[in-house]
Amino acid sequence: MIKDQEFLKSKASYCLDLAKKMGATDATVTMGHSISETVNFRNNSLEGSDRSDGLALGINTYIGKKRSSISSSNILEENIKTLIENCIETTKITPEDEFNCLPDKNLLAEKVNNLNLYDQARFENDKKINYLKELEESASQSEKIVNTESSFTENKSNFILVNSDGFCDGYKTSSFTASSVTVAKDQNSMERDYEYTSTRHLCDIKQAKELGKKAAEQTIKKLSPNKISSEKINLIFDKRIAKGILAAFASAISSSAIARGTSFLKDKINQQIFSNSINIVDKPDIIKGMGSQNFDSEGVLSKTLNLVEDGILKNYFVDTYNGKKLNLQSNGRSGGTTNLYFENGKISFEDLLKKSSKSLYITETIGHGGNLVTGDYSVGAAGFLVEHGELKYPVNEITIAGNFKDMFKNIVLANDLDFEYSINSPTMMIEGMTVAGK
Repeated sequence: MIKDQEFLKSKASYCLDLAKKMGATDATVTMGHSISETVNFRNNSLEGSDRSDGLALGINTYIGKKRSSISSSNILEENIKTLIENCIETTKITPEDEFNCLPDKNLLAEKVNNLNLYDQARFENDKKINYLKELEESASQSEKIVNTESSFTENKSNFILVNSDGFCDGYKTSSFTASSVTVAKDQNSMERDYEYTSTRHLCDIKQAKELGKKAAEQTIKKLSPNKISSEKINLIFDKRIAKGILAAFASAISSSAIARGTSFLKDKINQQIFSNSINIVDKPDIIKGMGSQNFDSEGVLSKTLNLVEDGILKNYFVDTYNGKKLNLQSNGRSGGTTNLYFENGKISFEDLLKKSSKSLYITETIGHGGNLVTGDYSVGAAGFLVEHGELKYPVNEITIAGNFKDMFKNIVLANDLDFEYSINSPTMMIEGMTVAGK
């Protein structure tokens, strides 16, 4: 059973009061409790199950402009006293930093709206096992599938955040995640692919048969890949890969990267960085959203941010500390994005495939090839050759490369956006990228 708000509040408030008595001029305390249960299958047999049940305590103490932090999973009173004593002593010897402070009081969330992020339903282990049996059976229908792995994880959590300016709030969340990984083999090659689903509510999870079938189909399609020659070509990024491009953009507009001067998007506010058809939004209040939140990790109210409007960069992700450095107000993004997405384009997936007489449909990337200082992008990849709108054959062992500055200006988006994860994108075409092949 998840600890309730009153329990967490009493423990957090005790820590806050103790920190103040020991000499902190300001302090924040986060207290959380989470329970996670996972069942794993391999090749149609139960491989094992895991359960974790943990409390987590995080404390930040300030003495003037000095700040330090400490964390622990031990919330016994004796340990808490020692923990806070150590944190205070560390704070005393920490150099002053003029930007260390709590968030402005007027920015703090005043109430928590019900975003329907918690499902009290419990998926018992026997039901998880039955779900995975059905998934594995579906995934292994073809004789070409030689290995299957699957898992089902249920997570329930609750937290409270308090600070010395009077903020005290929190809420429960839940998630249900199922995944299927398959390996296929023919006379020419062995390939691997996956499919997964993650939802706030159990009733929204994908059907087991659907998940397993899709994972197997995607894997079998990749068999007997061809090599292709190096060339400049239009690339079409599957939604799974396209959201990785969006994640790189998010990292580049974090206030920490901007303040450090380590982002190629520094000093780009109100400048055209995408084509004028591109809009990007970070929306924290989507009901049941995987990234939804009322406030960030500092208690600052999270509101919808229009990050890019008609291709023009309008906002960074700003927390309190880096916001002070940049002379910008926090916009409730300490901890990162919420529900980040490209707005839909105006073209169907089918028409996007037909947009070029020849293109590559990228379904997998290997490695993390984005340099956010320069904007350079280079990763290993695999996918399918597309001719006149049809997938002709799989390709692998290629490297795709470009620079985000150019890539962003050459994006064309389909109209097939789904809100499945915390970062979501329609299928994406980027024109004129470099492909290195055989």
